[in-house]
Amino acid sequence: MASDALHTVETQVAQITAPAEPLRIDLSGVEALDTSGALVVLNLQKRLAADGAEVTISGANPAQTALLETVAEAMPQDADDGAPPRGLRPFVEGIGAGTLGALKGFGSLLSFFGATLHRLFGLMLRPWRLRWASLFSHMEDAGFNAVPIVILMSFLIGVVLAFQGSAQLRQFGAEVFVVDLIAISMLRELGILLTAIIVAGRSGSSFTASVGSMKVREEIDAMRTLGLDPIEVLVIPRVLALLFMLPVLGFVANVAGLLGGALMSWIELGVSPGMFITRLNENTSIWHLGISMIKAPFFALVIGVVACWQAMQVEGSSDSVGRQTTKSVVQSIFLVIVVDALFSIFFAQMGV
Repeated sequence: MASDALHTVETQVAQITAPAEPLRIDLSGVEALDTSGALVVLNLQKRLAADGAEVTISGANPAQTALLETVAEAMPQDADDGAPPRGLRPFVEGIGAGTLGALKGFGSLLSFFGATLHRLFGLMLRPWRLRWASLFSHMEDAGFNAVPIVILMSFLIGVVLAFQGSAQLRQFGAEVFVVDLIAISMLRELGILLTAIIVAGRSGSSFTASVGSMKVREEIDAMRTLGLDPIEVLVIPRVLALLFMLPVLGFVANVAGLLGGALMSWIELGVSPGMFITRLNENTSIWHLGISMIKAPFFALVIGVVACWQAMQVEGSSDSVGRQTTKSVVQSIFLVIVVDALFSIFFAQMGV
């Protein structure tokens, strides 16, 4: 149908209003019908039916009938603009669906975690299968390149702890105990915890985005076709890089935090560096540092596994990469805090 003829027909059809009696659209006189004409006929039927009229189509030959059916199937469906259902039953159904989805996701994460550990132990027995170039590249990106932001963050946290602690302890004449506050807070909890959060936001999101983009481009399917294991090729180097580098970053964060706290204690309270070091040696157990180093590999494993697992959940669009990257950061930080809480309870029960 030519564009001028189509415009004329559409103008005439738009003037038709819904009659009180049933309406029949007779196509027996139509010699040729293309998709544009079929769309005009179906839109007329849909519009009049929405106004309450009973509309039928007759007189179409088999080819025209098949064309009308094909166009009708391809027409977009109207979005449901109605209010969502309310009441006790929809509420309970929503809770059940959310719970079931969470359980399925948790089961998938556990399965992926088990597969990762299996490949990890397998590579320990056959280290020549490990891709060392990929491992060192990820160690540089997730570790060495993150040192500046970790140092800056920890130094400022130490400054804040010293400043806020001195403001409170000065009221009781116990300013010297600010050294204990800084040392225990940084070495035992804040240093490694905040470092893990930074790594989750920086490196975890990078892992999810990069592997997820590979899945969108079907590179992971190509790996499987070539007989390569995506977990062994993509996941293990990233997880090992975090296992090696997060303890190093945690130690750097602890040192930077102590330096920041010492500087602010000297400025605000007059606690000299020599006094700070003396109090640190006398009243701070090496176990505080040991506890943070024990937590570091577990935090690294959580961040690496969650980031790569979310990457494997990416579906065929760039929007999916963004959604899964956001979920990766949120879930990694949440699980890191959960693991830290469990360690705190455990060490408290052990009296450490």
